[in-house]
Amino acid sequence: MLRSHLRPTLVLLGAMTLLLGIAYPAFVTLVARIAFPAAASGSLIHRDGGVIGSALIGQSFASPRYFWGRPSATAPQPYNGLASGGSNLGPLNPALLSAVDSQVSRLRQADPAVRDAVPVELVTASASGLDPDLSEAGARFQVGRVASARGLPSATVDALVTAHVRGRVLGFLGERTVNVLELNLALDALR
Repeated sequence: MLRSHLRPTLVLLGAMTLLLGIAYPAFVTLVARIAFPAAASGSLIHRDGGVIGSALIGQSFASPRYFWGRPSATAPQPYNGLASGGSNLGPLNPALLSAVDSQVSRLRQADPAVRDAVPVELVTASASGLDPDLSEAGARFQVGRVASARGLPSATVDALVTAHVRGRVLGFLGERTVNVLELNLALDALR
């Protein structure tokens, strides 16, 4: 009795493993590489013959000459893809409030002339801790500091931000965003 049930079960397990564990993933990977080659390869950004990053994962920029992305909650270093995840600190947690105050102070010290409200994404980490984008407001908040540090007119840096703004998904979902790595690479190309 057991043998009559065991054999079909093992055959079905083997067939489903081959079909769903090998054939289907191989087919989807092949279609993705043909239809979306850049995305299927990780949206890698190449410069001078080497890979310098991905458009999907943020990078840490500390110099005032660059636009800064969202804070990262990953450890042991920022934007660690192996430790993706948020800080899980609630809005009333003293550690979160202290981190936000610290980020606001850092931004105010870096550019004391800016009196605008600090965009929230410049002081809080995303859910993944890897966010490569800023809102348009987050990028524009930093134009004065970056322009001053590079000795460029603010209008030139602002125009660069405008050139790198991506529209809303389907024209109405989400916010207009700017990829920080791509924007900083464009800055380096100016000078």
